[in-house]
Amino acid sequence: FIFSDFLFKLVLIGDSGVGKSCLLLRFADDSFTDSYITTIGVDFRFRTIKIDDKIIKLQIWDTAGQERFRTITSAYYRGADGVVLVYDTTSTSSFDHIDEWVTEVNRYTTDSTKILIGNKCDLTSQKMVDFATGQKKAQELQVDFMESSAKNSTNVEECFVNIARKLLEKKLKNGETSSKPINSQNIYLNQHGDGGLISGVLSSCCK
Repeated sequence: FIFSDFLFKLVLIGDSGVGKSCLLLRFADDSFTDSYITTIGVDFRFRTIKIDDKIIKLQIWDTAGQERFRTITSAYYRGADGVVLVYDTTSTSSFDHIDEWVTEVNRYTTDSTKILIGNKCDLTSQKMVDFATGQKKAQELQVDFMESSAKNSTNVEECFVNIARKLLEKKLKNGETSSKPINSQNIYLNQHGDGGLISGVLSSCCK
């Protein structure tokens, strides 16, 4: 058991296939697979990091991107400290849907800290959304922005550390020295490793 000063709940959201699960697995387990299991409902992982002199435990939820699961996953937005908005740099439609995801998450958590991530930046020859376009969207949303690749680890660590640092700064600014445990809302999942349930069928690469 590792003591932590703060426990933050993060939620990964975005269209199906943008690489949310791969980002989570790269950050939490330092692993990657070209084939992935489509997330049904939610999956979660824990990882503990140190920022300055504080021990931060991150509980990271990976929500299914398919429309039919939105009613299931909406409950998991509640109580989220941070939101990682993910699109695929090779897919203009996933980028165009970011505004819809922001509207969706703001219905349940308006005070959460957000970051915009353009994933699969290693696929340069297939890139459809350039850095400047992603950065402009982030400025419109007033959030930080990074491009990442779960396949080669580009900016994956930096993404989660960035949002964790902002959450820590917010807590310390409010005079808090530690956080209360996350309310699990009495949701029970079959355990898979250090996290939750992954179920589904093999799909295409989520670099």
